[in-house]
Order: sequence, then structure tokens, then C-alpha cells
Amino acid sequence: MEAPLTPLDFARRARKVYPEREAVVDGALRLTYQGFFSRCDKWSAVLQRLGVRRGDRVAYISPNTHKHLESFYAVPQIGAVLVPINFRLAANELEYIINHCGAVAVCADSGQLEAVDAIRPKLAHVRHFVALEGLEKTSGGWLDYQPLLTAETSSFEPAPIDERDVLTINYTSGTTSRPKGVMITHRNAYINSVGTLIHVPMTCADRYLWTLPMFHANGWTFTWTVTAVGAAHICLRKVDPARIFDLIHSESITMLCAAPAVLIALANAPVNVRQRSQTKVRVVTAGAPPAAATIQRVEDELGWHLIQVYGLTETSPFITVCESRPAHEQMSSEERCRIKARQGVELIPSGEVRVIGESGQEVPCDGRTLGEIVVRGNAVMQGYYNDPEATDAAFAGGWFHSGDAAVVHPDGYVEIRDRFKDVIISGGENISSVEVEGVLLEHPAVVEAAVVGVPDATWGEVPHAFVVLRPGIPVTEQELRDFVRSRLAHFKAPRDVSFVPELPRTATGKTQKYVLRGGRSAIGR
Repeated sequence: MEAPLTPLDFARRARKVYPEREAVVDGALRLTYQGFFSRCDKWSAVLQRLGVRRGDRVAYISPNTHKHLESFYAVPQIGAVLVPINFRLAANELEYIINHCGAVAVCADSGQLEAVDAIRPKLAHVRHFVALEGLEKTSGGWLDYQPLLTAETSSFEPAPIDERDVLTINYTSGTTSRPKGVMITHRNAYINSVGTLIHVPMTCADRYLWTLPMFHANGWTFTWTVTAVGAAHICLRKVDPARIFDLIHSESITMLCAAPAVLIALANAPVNVRQRSQTKVRVVTAGAPPAAATIQRVEDELGWHLIQVYGLTETSPFITVCESRPAHEQMSSEERCRIKARQGVELIPSGEVRVIGESGQEVPCDGRTLGEIVVRGNAVMQGYYNDPEATDAAFAGGWFHSGDAAVVHPDGYVEIRDRFKDVIISGGENISSVEVEGVLLEHPAVVEAAVVGVPDATWGEVPHAFVVLRPGIPVTEQELRDFVRSRLAHFKAPRDVSFVPELPRTATGKTQKYVLRGGRSAIGR
């Protein structure tokens, strides 16, 4: 007897096992699991009454609110496909994604209503526009979420689910080309959630803080993983260190997810804000390789426990975890954090991960030979929506190609050295920008660092560093160059250093290195 693998089964179980447990906290609003799923069911009924059918796409543009969280259940349980969109995108970017996926309904938070209003005449497929809140800010023609939900009295008709059905379409950041729609199936999401719980166990006593955007790879599937164990979702609209530390204390937070950029912001919060928690907060980090120095500050100064995972939107997203081993606990803090900065080993259910060279053979486990991370297995996407050419290219040779350059250490742990497009080739030597950034972050004056290759008549390319400094700690370019040279080969040290107030980033915390490469003169020194 088989049942489809779907995260909707987590909802079924939570309804049965945890009906009276607190499910969601969003400001003053508190919902039990019974109350939360009642709202989800009502919204499913509303969508069906509006004509949304199996396979239709429903787009959401929203920060982390309970209404956005409801979409991850209300939309798929009627067989429709959820399209969570980056709420920080410009109107023309929203237009492309909404039209590309062919959404029949768009649900937007108050902060995004004006942008959607500006492009409404160009959204030919959209039949319904729903204001999640802030209806008074619109120019008319919008439905109001809460009154519709409150007034709904009919029951929805559950759709039959095949585990290979598309659950969500998640659009990539599109930093170098048009964003691609990653089709994640019910099976993909279920496998990722189960793998997460194997390697990062949770229980119903956990209280999860939503510092990670729900639109980002479905909140790394924590939209469903938290529910699977009956833990509490604590919503947070905006990443603000003071607010995060307040909630950690007031809501007894035990777990959160954060990209390295957010970890840096938290570690550098003012002393009166940055306090050690009463509980040891578990932090899952991904999205970009964190520096060992960042990990050490989070663990030693904040008293938190950090777990690094690695993956891509296309892999649902986790495929490796930096698994802790008994031998690591015997190491010094510095040594242990250097290990924790690696991407690690395969998650048990996600699939097979290899690092291959140009010949297609696996690279030796020497910690030096560079190759590309490729993966195949249960977590890998169905493909790119309406883009067969990009899908075929990504799956060349029967493996999904990540585009990430990595080495494999003797213990089998994978470590990313760069995106292949970001590897700096200087005089025939490969320089890992991630490695140089990690060293720069060890300097007490450096808060953030990004290194890119810039053209050079003699060497082809040379490293150029962009650095955000810690207030009150002066440092010169030459001092930073000497600092890097004292730890790495001299040719890896940046030839030039630009001191900048901040680094350009995507909404998911990744540094936009193409901006740095293309705008050095505009950014200044």
C-alpha cells in the first residue's frame, strides 16, 4: 500500500496530533494548529469558488506573515501550484515572472500593491487580484483577503495528489539572465523536509523564527518542516537585529535559518542589543559559503549552535550538510569552525553528490583539485518551467550541474571554493574568492568582504577586494594586503581594496559580484 509523498501529509498529521498546540505567532495574532488549518481550508474554498483549478498557478508577493504561510497549504491542497515571488523585485521583474508562469491569481501584501497596480494592464492571464492587507492603498479592482476568508462557509474539495505533481514554482534570482522557474514537486519537498529533520532534529517544543524569506526556496521547506513536528512558526516581516533578539527572548526562540549576511548583521549588532540567549539557539545557514570567522563569532559570542547546509533552489534545496562528528568536538574553536565552514556530506535521502573534473571523473579527495558539484536523486527539481533548453543544459549527462566549484577533503567533506564564474584566474593560477574573503573576515576591522577578478594586462585577472569596515577600527589597503599575504600565497592577495558602506546583495543575501565587477568606478574606493 503506497501513499504519495507530499508535505500536505505533514498537515494531516499536525491536525490530528497537535490541534491545540500553538502553530503561528504573527505580532499580536496567535493561532493553534486547529485555528491555522481552519483558515487554510477556508481560503482553499475561496480559491475554488473564484475558479482556481488543479494545475493553475497562484502567485504570492509577501513578506513573512501568517497569510503567506497559509498559502503553502491552501493552494496545493486544491491541486493548484504556488508561485512565491521575491517581494523586493521591481514592477517590471514582477511582470515577467507573473506572465511567465501564467498565474491566474495574484495575492499581494500592502507593500507590493502599488507595484502590481502599475503592471496590471500587462498581466493578461490574471483573473483575480487579492490584497492580503492594505486594500485602501489600491486603485480599485482588488479583492480583500480577510473578509473573503471570514465570510466563507462552504467546504473545499481536496484534489487528488500525485507526488510528481508540481507543488511550487520558485524563480531564481536572475542576476545574469532572465529568472528561471524551478518546478518543485510534492515528492521533492517531502524528501527535503524529512532529510532536514534527520540531520537537524526538531520537536513540538521548538519555536522557529522566520528570519529567512518564505519565498526563498519555500523558506528552505521550513514552511512545512516546522509543521511536520508541531513546532511553532514565529513570523517576522523584516530582518532587524534588535527585533530578532527581542523575539528570541520574548518568544523563547530555539531555532532560525539565516544566510551568512544575516549572521554578520546579528553578530555585529550593538552590545546592548546583542545578548546571549537563555536557550542555545540552533541556526541553519546556507545561501552562500559562510566564513569560519563568522561561524566562530556566532558560536563563541552569541552562544548559538550553527549547522551549515548546502544546496540550490533546483535541489529543493538541501543536498549536503556539514555533519558534526565526535572528533570535531576535541578541536579548538578555531579548528572546529574551519571544518564547519565546509559544505559537508550528502543528506541521507536527498541523493548522490559528486565533484567532477572536466573529464567527468570524480576529483581526488585531496582538498586541492577543483571540480564542479553535480547531483542526482530525490531532491532534484522536475525542471525549469516552460524552458526545455535550460532544463536540458542543467541535466547534461544525467546529473544536475550546480555551477559551483569545489574540492573534496580527505575526510570526504565537500568545500565550495567559488561559483565557476567567480573563480579568478591570475597568471594561470586559480584563486578562490571565497578563500580570500574568509581571510579578510578574520581581520578585526572587517565586517564584510567580497573579492572579484578584474582585468589586468599582465596577469589576465587580479583580485580586487570590496570591504565594509567596522566603525572605529581604522585600517589601510596595504595593511589588509599584508594581512592576506601572511596567511595565503602572495598572488592571492587583492591588488586593490575598495572601502564601501555596504555590499550589493540579492534579497536572499547573496553578494551581487557582477555589480562589483561592472561598477568599480561608480562604487568608489
